[in-house]
Amino acid sequence: MIKKRHILFFFLIALYSGFSQVDNKSSRFEIKGTVKGKENFAPISGVEISTSSGRYTKTNAFGEFKIEASVGEMLIVESPEFETVRHRIKSDEDIDVRVAGYKGYGTAKKEKRSSSRSIVNHQKLLDSADFYKRTDLEKSIDFIAQSITLLGKRGNKKELASSFTTLGEIYLYHKQYDLAITNFEDALAAQKSIATTLLLGKAYILNNDFQKAESTLSPLVSVKNMVPYQRIELYEGLGDSYRALEDLKKALDFYQEGLQIAQKNQISPKVIDLNSKIADAYASDDRFIEAEGFYNNSLNLSKAVAPERLIEENEKVADFYNDENRYDDEIQLRKKSLNELQQLPVQSVVTENKGLGRPDSITSQRINYKIANAYIAQDKLDEAIPYLERSIVEADNEDDLVVQKDATRKLSEVYRYKGDFTKALESYQDYVAVVDSLYVRKEQEISRAARFNREIATKQNRISSLEQERELNQSKYSLAVTEQQLFEETSKRQKWIIYSLIFGIVLMALTTFLYYRSGKQQKLANNLLALKSLRTQMNPHFIFNALNSVNNYIAKSDERSANRFLSDFSVLMRSVLENSEEDFIPLSKELELLELYVKLEHSRFSDKFDFEIDINDKIDIEAFEIPPMLLQPYIENAIWHGLRYKEEKGFLKIKIDQIDLETLEINIEDNGVGRKKSAELKTANQKKQKSKGMGNIKKRIQILNDMYKNKVDVSISDLYDDQTGTKVSLKLKKD
Repeated sequence: MIKKRHILFFFLIALYSGFSQVDNKSSRFEIKGTVKGKENFAPISGVEISTSSGRYTKTNAFGEFKIEASVGEMLIVESPEFETVRHRIKSDEDIDVRVAGYKGYGTAKKEKRSSSRSIVNHQKLLDSADFYKRTDLEKSIDFIAQSITLLGKRGNKKELASSFTTLGEIYLYHKQYDLAITNFEDALAAQKSIATTLLLGKAYILNNDFQKAESTLSPLVSVKNMVPYQRIELYEGLGDSYRALEDLKKALDFYQEGLQIAQKNQISPKVIDLNSKIADAYASDDRFIEAEGFYNNSLNLSKAVAPERLIEENEKVADFYNDENRYDDEIQLRKKSLNELQQLPVQSVVTENKGLGRPDSITSQRINYKIANAYIAQDKLDEAIPYLERSIVEADNEDDLVVQKDATRKLSEVYRYKGDFTKALESYQDYVAVVDSLYVRKEQEISRAARFNREIATKQNRISSLEQERELNQSKYSLAVTEQQLFEETSKRQKWIIYSLIFGIVLMALTTFLYYRSGKQQKLANNLLALKSLRTQMNPHFIFNALNSVNNYIAKSDERSANRFLSDFSVLMRSVLENSEEDFIPLSKELELLELYVKLEHSRFSDKFDFEIDINDKIDIEAFEIPPMLLQPYIENAIWHGLRYKEEKGFLKIKIDQIDLETLEINIEDNGVGRKKSAELKTANQKKQKSKGMGNIKKRIQILNDMYKNKVDVSISDLYDDQTGTKVSLKLKKD
């Protein structure tokens, strides 16, 4: 069951003049309206619109309809897409039907299938038009009109061009060259095509408009990938145009080009045509030797094809012999044509009109008449009479009044030349009778031609109006498509703006991140450089202090102690130098160095202090790392500035405990004079010079904590309440 949908009518009352109203309410008028979706205004095509009086129509692709009705009739709107709607007509107001919930998907699919079917049907109509082209012009044009109507308002340009091209070919066949040219031009306006351009050039040639033919065909010379047969037709058409424009050199050049392609591709009919046309061109330039050579070529080649073509070439060469007054050769060739013609089922050869003055057909009566003329030119009147009589009889049988008229008049003249005035008079009277019949027939033909032209003009106007209506609807459709494209373009532009903003934010975030990382890396590099610089400053400082100790031994002439000190000092220095490039070394290694250092200092100040290094056995010393030479300056300060000034012997204790699994505490304690007393004992110069060792240590700890997140924490305090002794507490965290 079809789902009911709500229908909303909007009545748009059109403004109209007072005189357009009539008192008689039963008068008929045209109602216009549309059927569209309510939400999306999508047009609904194929909706059946009818009235209670029996009028019927359907909505077009735009959902529009027109129907004739009168006041009081019921308007019925039916479609499988929605519930049937009935509306009582009260005036000639426009009616808009809006269907709630219509999405148009089914319609789009139907239109697609319908479009596919219409293409097939369109080609069938064109085939039918081509079939009736020769026998029924009116019917053929009707099929073309149907094909254009079938295209609808959104017709494919290619199909429309095919319709106009086929119509142009129909007019071309019936020698309506002006109409053929018009339709070929319309076809090219719809879609450019080499084949249609060639047909337009041919139509110009047949219409004797050779200048336009040349300007139409010349641009095709530069076109590449043209089919050989089309290329031959192009060169042949240009040759015809230049020959008519009396530019024989260009004409012959194009004929020769076309002949080469025809020979290369073995297109026999065109080889014969072009040989014949080259001969015609030479003959028109009085170059009879070259002309005869090409005529002989065309004659020899035509023997291998259909006999009709041989007869056509025979007659053409016979005309050439006539122009050269070679009457015997002419007569012999025309008699051959007669013999060939008698072998045909229909004793007539229809020739294609090339637009260059050739006859439309070759008949027995016409050939007999020409043979008689050739005998008369040689004053062989007795030989001419039988051919004239035969021509008259055949023309009478075939109702060919033109040849009958000419042959009768010529027979009367022959009898008069011979002095047989009685027969001359009889023939002349027959001639007058034929002329009268011919005059009547010409009048009839003129009348029929006028009526025929009117009919053609009417049908052409109908086709033109169909095309104009199609173009108008196409314009409306194009406008709708443009609006849709504008909407889509606006939406696309908004999306691009959103995407651009997102991209900009992402790019800005990425830039910020890269800048932050670069800054961090730069800071790390600066810190590493600073650490290296501080380490290089510490090593000379330590070496200077150690060398002072050696100097003291030498000053005391204690060579043995100096040697022992230097030996231990060299071991210490080697280890210090090995570790100088490292940020961290194992704690166990650092303790070994400290023990060696303390022993060196103790050997010098053995009377000033004793020392102890206390390491908790439960501590995994190997699990912790410490910056190299970090503890040495604190021990040096304890000895040089605390214990050295003490009057009695002091004590230095280095104790290592574990606070938790991740943290060690290293305490350096001395019971020296204390920081306050040490400061008082310093000289004025020592007060000015801050200890470089301690300053470097503070900077190193600050940089290391910045790089490794507070790995090292150092605090210094007095060991006793009386401000004597010093305690350095260093907390070290695992990695």
